[in-house]
Amino acid sequence: MTLFLLLIGSYMLGNILTASIISKFLYKKNIQAEGSGNPGARNAGRVLGKKAFVATFIGDASKGAVAVLATRWLGFEAPVELLALFVVMLGHNYPIWARFRGGMGVSTFIGGMLAFNPILFAVFVGLFLVFYPFFKSFTVAGLSAVVWLPVLVLLFSYDIPTFVIACLLATLLLFAHREDLKGKILLKRG
Repeated sequence: MTLFLLLIGSYMLGNILTASIISKFLYKKNIQAEGSGNPGARNAGRVLGKKAFVATFIGDASKGAVAVLATRWLGFEAPVELLALFVVMLGHNYPIWARFRGGMGVSTFIGGMLAFNPILFAVFVGLFLVFYPFFKSFTVAGLSAVVWLPVLVLLFSYDIPTFVIACLLATLLLFAHREDLKGKILLKRG
């Protein structure tokens, strides 16, 4: 029962779209009708400025961290911590209150992974920094690092259930960015 409530709570936490709240109450705008229409940090920055980007990033990253830390506090281990992160990201990407049109989950992922294992996260950032000079795109470099997440989980001696959830996390992020990736690949070919 505790696990069920934790996962429902994680999904509902994910439904709190920081960019939507900031744009509505501080800027009197609807972020989902501006720019790309995405209620995430990148679109908030483009439409509302740097302060909105930072505030949105912190708010969305906090959701991931809270889900992981609450799971740990309740006595669950690594697989459930990553499962809670996956579910909070599902809530962020597909919020019931916004007709399942949410963000892409990057900030939430970053906050959750930092809370999950700061050293593993530092290695993840290192991979991003290695990939960036080759791709010259934050999105492609970041998603290239995401592909390596399950491998990192194994290298850090986590068990197979944790590996499986890491695969789900990577898949969710890649799926959320599928249009970005198609655009980048088409640009390279053209």
